[in-house]
Amino acid sequence: MMTTPKAATKAATSAPDETPTPSLASGPGRWGRRVLGVGWELILPVALVAGWWVWSVQADSLFYPPLPDILRAFGDTWFGAGFVTDILPSLLNLAVGYVIGVGLGIAVGVALALVPWLYRAATPVLEYTRALPPPAVLPFAILILGVGAQMKVGIIILGVIFPVLMNTVDGVRAVEPATLDMARVYRLPLTYRLRYVLLPAASPQITVGARTSLSLGVLLMIVSEMVASTHGIGFFTLHAQRSFDFPQMWAGMLLLGLLGYLLNLAFGLAERRILHWQIGATRNAAGA
Repeated sequence: MMTTPKAATKAATSAPDETPTPSLASGPGRWGRRVLGVGWELILPVALVAGWWVWSVQADSLFYPPLPDILRAFGDTWFGAGFVTDILPSLLNLAVGYVIGVGLGIAVGVALALVPWLYRAATPVLEYTRALPPPAVLPFAILILGVGAQMKVGIIILGVIFPVLMNTVDGVRAVEPATLDMARVYRLPLTYRLRYVLLPAASPQITVGARTSLSLGVLLMIVSEMVASTHGIGFFTLHAQRSFDFPQMWAGMLLLGLLGYLLNLAFGLAERRILHWQIGATRNAAGA
């Protein structure tokens, strides 16, 4: 049976439109997923703070003051003179020590990775120095550098440099040999190879070492201020504990936790910007 053009046109126009339409039931968009993720991240901290608040108000303990008293001490201390006398010097020492340590770690790591005999010669010294806990070097650092900011920065550098250095060595040595051969064939200068080949290829491992070093830097910032110091967050917290001013002590500990969280958050944002190419490649590979 033949179908006329008029009947075919009528059937086509009367067929239901099968074009997919967006539906609210299809799930949240990108921003919705982000908001949902932040909400899930806040559930446990909010529950812990609420439980701490209820328990501390009812607990009649000298060592665990009520949370409202801690928050009051936190505001009076860190939003007042303590911001200038303690927070800023601590953050300045951390920033200087971290930047110098990361820079030295990358520079020395690249040199050791590119010169095999230099790496073999330096390995015993590196392994010995890396095995030393930085707090154990404090007496020697005080003897050599004194009790000023240079000692605190030096201790931070000592703890920061090794995770970055070792990850840089591993990252540079893991670059594909074919990539290096192509760079040599095109006779790229060493500076170009470093900037456009070696460091981008090793950047994922370098950032892993830098994230680890950030946590160590915060820890050493506090430890260095607890010995032969007159200011800083670590000094303030230890002095409050020795003076039995426990709301101030807890306020210092609360500040340290918040600083660690904010610094890690800022590092994560910087890492996504630096490694945007890797994140995109990973998503494309997962989609394929």
